[in-house]
Amino acid sequence: MHPYNKTYEYLYVDTPAQLTQLCAHYSTQEVLAIDTEFVRTQTLTPILGLIQVFDKHQVALIDPVAINDLSEFSSILTNPNIVKVAHACSEDLEALWHHLHIIPTPLFDTQFAAAMLGLGVSVGYANLVENLFEITVDKGESRTDWIQRPLSSAQCAYASADVTHLMALYEHIYKETQILQKTDWVLDEIHQLGLKKSIPLPTEIAYYSLKNNWKLKGKQLSALKELAKWRLEVARKENMAVNFVIKEIALFEIASKVPETPQALFDCHNLYSKQARLYKDDLLRICHAAKEQSNIQAVPRIQRLVEFNGYKACLNAVKDFVDHVALQQNIPAPVLASKKQMNQLLKWCWFDFDELELQGFKPDILTGWRGELFADYIQGKQLLNQHNLHVVIAGHHEIKRSL
Repeated sequence: MHPYNKTYEYLYVDTPAQLTQLCAHYSTQEVLAIDTEFVRTQTLTPILGLIQVFDKHQVALIDPVAINDLSEFSSILTNPNIVKVAHACSEDLEALWHHLHIIPTPLFDTQFAAAMLGLGVSVGYANLVENLFEITVDKGESRTDWIQRPLSSAQCAYASADVTHLMALYEHIYKETQILQKTDWVLDEIHQLGLKKSIPLPTEIAYYSLKNNWKLKGKQLSALKELAKWRLEVARKENMAVNFVIKEIALFEIASKVPETPQALFDCHNLYSKQARLYKDDLLRICHAAKEQSNIQAVPRIQRLVEFNGYKACLNAVKDFVDHVALQQNIPAPVLASKKQMNQLLKWCWFDFDELELQGFKPDILTGWRGELFADYIQGKQLLNQHNLHVVIAGHHEIKRSL
């Protein structure tokens, strides 16, 4: 059990005057547990339906549907003297960014902190509460419509319980991270995540995240690049999920066939006729432009790590190094660097075209708390232990960037 395992009468905040009074109180607090409820079915960005806040004494349910101006609460979320607490906050950050245009800071994520402590990678909120406090969390309202008004008492009770248990998780886990001197790592992890959430993907590289993009080349790949760019632009303009504009499989088929007539476009099996009629002119314009391109103008072929000589050996070398550092720092190796993050490093070192760089980022391993940690093991491009990562990487392929 924990000290907040009781039913709290929630304060439903749906007027500017209530919000002003609440924020005046929050400005005196040191820690606030926060959560959001949102709807994201056919939209590109989440639609914020509710914000829950717990200050150890009372739960407040802030209604962003009823209150247009949440700038006072935004100031609380960005107040450097107030720690905000969330669990698995990636989607919450996205919802808050698109609605309030801010990223909460400082933000302590109990999921990542639990992983740092060896309590499980990506452990869910309900499982963590049950494992630590032997309390079963009711998730019956998790798929409800949080935009429809009025909210039911069951919805409000569910939303309230999320933040009361969250405060208990924070107090339990925070003490452990303080003892291990890893609290700053948790805060920095979410700071880095927030930076990524606040920078939109350049439409010019939208094609880079599509499955099987490497199978295309020349004019087909040029068509895919422009089709993906166009689709993302439409999705952002209409706030529509990209696959509700045109499904990825249809986009790939169009790029593969590069149709030049309306009939050829309508013959694409994976393209809905409604979408073909609605977007016919744009799709044919893009395909025609791709066909007219010279070989010099064509998009460079997609590079893949598996095609590089010695990739597996290099990946194993990076993994050995990560395991070594993780052991020294007493944290789980997957938390220090996942396979995806290790591949980021190799792509950054080897690829001529790196999507991270085009977004203004470096690999996670070289950024934030990880970058500072690895810097302790790297000096003059050489590692200070037996795992000579730089030499291993460069030995298999000409290295393009300094570690």
